[in-house]
Amino acid sequence: MKRVAVAVVLCLLTVVSAPLRCYAEGEWEITQESEKAVDRGLAWLARNQGPAGNWESQDLGLVALGAMAFLSAGHAPGRSQYGDNVKRALDYIIANAKPSGLLNISSEGRDMYNHGLATFCLTQAYGNVPDRRLGKILDKGIQLICNVQCDDGGWDYVARQQSRGHDLSLAVMQAKALRGATDIGLDIPPQVIDKAIASVRGYYRPLAAADGKQYGTDPLGARPGAFTYSGGKVTTAMAAAGAVCLQEFGQYDDFRIPRSLDYVANDIQKMPIRTGHIPFDAYTMFYVGQGLYQVGGDRWKTNYPVLRDAIVKSQYNSTRQDIDGSWEGGRVGGTPGKLFGTSVAVFVLTIPNRYLPILQEGESPDTK
Repeated sequence: MKRVAVAVVLCLLTVVSAPLRCYAEGEWEITQESEKAVDRGLAWLARNQGPAGNWESQDLGLVALGAMAFLSAGHAPGRSQYGDNVKRALDYIIANAKPSGLLNISSEGRDMYNHGLATFCLTQAYGNVPDRRLGKILDKGIQLICNVQCDDGGWDYVARQQSRGHDLSLAVMQAKALRGATDIGLDIPPQVIDKAIASVRGYYRPLAAADGKQYGTDPLGARPGAFTYSGGKVTTAMAAAGAVCLQEFGQYDDFRIPRSLDYVANDIQKMPIRTGHIPFDAYTMFYVGQGLYQVGGDRWKTNYPVLRDAIVKSQYNSTRQDIDGSWEGGRVGGTPGKLFGTSVAVFVLTIPNRYLPILQEGESPDTK
């Protein structure tokens, strides 16, 4: 694959201890309370990071989320307060890349989850990591995603090519990585994107009418609907993930995006708030935040403040240093997911900063 060196501008401070807040539209996006929550979340991540650069998990995808929490808050390797933390996390990912390009050292059943997330993270750090290995790792990592794409355009949990992909949750991980790679100048075969788009659209389903009946002969685009995990029941996580997929693949005018985000917006108004637990769960929140931001406009302005405030209210506030400033995100690999929850919470709270390259594309949300 052709690699083009592209400078990634993150608006980072190089000498002082705190990053700049450069692109937020105002207090309707970022509040003093949300900034304090971010500071406490980053402090928890820094306190609990191990000397090797990982946290409670060897999952490279989770380590990548930890790194992205720092990056999305404006910290880069060797720069500002948490420069060493983000450097060690990225070094851990890079050091564990396999000769094939696969970024997974957990069970093979987590191949494409971890690989997609870790590859996406490295595309966001590209240009700020003075490591000659990074370009080669990204080349091989993206090539692997293309090579193991299934015949129907999806992906399996294991890094292997077969006739059918497993579900939408895998496709969205690869969509993030492929879009990040495109943004830094890597060439993606058009047929890979075309097949993926067709596969993603296949997970969309119309919703039943309020009276329980279907909408009959109404055109699909005229009916309420949203995305599913594998063709069954619509979920908030998949509604958001499907919308993110199509956005990353450049399908900005697809009717499935606003229909799915209408479903998401309805659930935001009903989400529970529990102390220490990120609203929804970490996986759902990761894509809900991005989906709303990408579509922008009134959906972003109306729903993001609700989402933000719920995240802030649910943060642990404790004298116990092992939990203070963290969020639970659900169980990952059988263990509590504080790393998952805290990383995603910080990421979503810092989306309005627009530090990450993937958040700097196109118009600002209030003008879309």
